[in-house]
Order: sequence, then structure tokens, then C-alpha cells
Amino acid sequence: MKSTMDENLPNAAVEKYIHLTTNGRKSGKSHTVELWFAVDGHKVYLSHEGEETDWMKNIEKNKDVRFQIAGREFIGKAHLLKDQTEEAWKAKVALYEKYYGKADREVIEDWFSLSKLVAVELA
Repeated sequence: MKSTMDENLPNAAVEKYIHLTTNGRKSGKSHTVELWFAVDGHKVYLSHEGEETDWMKNIEKNKDVRFQIAGREFIGKAHLLKDQTEEAWKAKVALYEKYYGKADREVIEDWFSLSKLVAVELA
């Protein structure tokens, strides 16, 4: 079942994993990865520690993505977040609190100090 409807996203937010599909920047082939995620409002936030991965590089070339959460399929536009922005902080808090619970800013910033963040908006 494909959906781009915002009301389906909060229902899927309790799941542990997202399956994100990007389009290969060189091959053009679909590339799917399983990731932790968090939902805040009408956005999905993702992160990865370390160097940019293929899926992140694919997003830089083509922002169109598909993702599946608990059997629900969504279509969206993704972009990398710049650190030290309000949206990056929102993403960090949403991700940290979903998997680890509440913490102060210092703990959260330290946890994400080597991470890159991505936001996906429903199309």
C-alpha cells in the first residue's frame, strides 16, 4: 500500500527500523538500507556516524526517496542537514529520545558529534 499521507506517518513512528531506498548516483539502480529513524511532525530524521555513506551521497545527487516502515510505503524528498541549525538539533533530540530516552544537551551533542543527519519530507 503506497501512501504519501501525513496521517499515516505518526502511526509508523513507533517502529524500530525504516527501509530507505535511494537511486544510485552512478548506476541509477535502487539502493535500500535499514536504519534507525525518528518522526517529528511531518518529517523523518535519519543519522549515520562517520563518513558519508552511499545512500547519503545518492541523496545529494537525487533527493527523491522511497521508504517503508512496518509495511507502509511512503515517498519523500530528502536532504542532508547542516550542523548547528535548529532543525539539526530537532533531529538529534528526536533520534536520541526515541532510542535512549531523555538527556541533556551536552550528552545529545556528544552522541551525535561524529554523525551526519538527514531529513525526509513526505512528497
